[in-house]
Amino acid sequence: MSADAPETATPKGVDREILHLAVPAFLALIAEPMFLLADAAIIGHLGTPELAGLGIAGAVMQTAVGLCVFLAYGTTASVARQIGAGNLRAAISQGIDGIWLAVIIGVLTTVVGIATTPWLVGLFGADGTVAAQATDYLRIAFLGTTPLLVMLAATGVLRGMLDTRTPLVAAVVGNLLNIVLNLALVYGAGPVPALGLRGSAIGSVIAQLLMALMLLVVVLRGARREGAPVSPDLPGIRASAHAGIALVVRTLTLRAALLVTTYAAVQAGGETPIATHQLAMTIWGFLAFVLDAIAIAAQALTGRYLGASDQPGTRAITRRMVQWGLASGVVTGLGLAAISPVLGHLFTNDRAVIEQLVPVLLIAAVAQPIAGYVFVLDGVLIGAGDGTYLAWGGLAVLVVYTPFALLADDLSWLWVAFGFGFMLGRAVVLGLRARGDAWMRLGAA
Repeated sequence: MSADAPETATPKGVDREILHLAVPAFLALIAEPMFLLADAAIIGHLGTPELAGLGIAGAVMQTAVGLCVFLAYGTTASVARQIGAGNLRAAISQGIDGIWLAVIIGVLTTVVGIATTPWLVGLFGADGTVAAQATDYLRIAFLGTTPLLVMLAATGVLRGMLDTRTPLVAAVVGNLLNIVLNLALVYGAGPVPALGLRGSAIGSVIAQLLMALMLLVVVLRGARREGAPVSPDLPGIRASAHAGIALVVRTLTLRAALLVTTYAAVQAGGETPIATHQLAMTIWGFLAFVLDAIAIAAQALTGRYLGASDQPGTRAITRRMVQWGLASGVVTGLGLAAISPVLGHLFTNDRAVIEQLVPVLLIAAVAQPIAGYVFVLDGVLIGAGDGTYLAWGGLAVLVVYTPFALLADDLSWLWVAFGFGFMLGRAVVLGLRARGDAWMRLGAA
């Protein structure tokens, strides 16, 4: 756990810090979806109803946990700001408040989720064996909600202290344990009976609990070293919750935009546009991990420089981060464009889907630099604690983008609307804010 005050923001020094934070963050980010991929690979051999049940349960869990990503983002910003101000004890205290908030939300979500599991599964229109499998899995999976949210908050604490390596180690260990437990519990091993889909849920919950404990040990060790209290502090927890509301709204606007885009793809008619759009979104999502890793570095470094009341340093590091975002977008865009003619063959044998995917991926490739710019400035403003602006800006972009998406008469035009309507709209909203000074509130507060 590093707590050094920021040095002069020289380009070489900033580049080293960005790489030090972004590379482990990227590896940890791509480790997260490996949980579901491993589960799907193991469950897929049981049968189609089990795999379909996992898909429904996974969608519910991803939504429940995804809406709480503010626990990581908000905690990163507040901890980094205190670190920049030289208040290590206060930084850890605020991080502990975020972890307690995660426990409260996690317990409530677990209780409500288990009680409403049949209703949640029913929303997907599933019935019979698929509904039964999804219900069995989801009831157990909800027990992992609190560990997952604690992981988010603890990861935010460590990122704020410029430590992205510990979350990476926890992610790798957790994924390996998840695979071992799933194989043993799903198919049986020695005295362990074959539990099928339930075994997969149990294995995942155990792995998630271990990952949360690994991160907690590091945070609590730091709290003990600095003499920071670890008991619940209600004013601090309320402050963390209040700061998180705006980030929840921001997240909801992003998810709503993706849902609108998917709805518009469905309205294009036929299986081919839907399948093509799903593949394109999957590829876009993977490339987003690269850009999001830089955004995570931007959150931590921005909070740190603002906490140190270093306005020139904040400006310098923002410019450098934007350069990194644009350069990363150019690299990912060129790479995507180069492999777009062959990428579809890795996912499907449907010629129509493969042919339709190429122009969509080329549009996505051209939009990558815009995405890099957007991701970095989003991270900068999150690191500055500018959640209210992000929430209102997200709502404004969503309102403007929605009719353009719905008016798109084919998939290529839909992706033009997404890449150069939604993303460019976000770029304008974030860029205008970053050019001003209102977001640069200096000091620990």
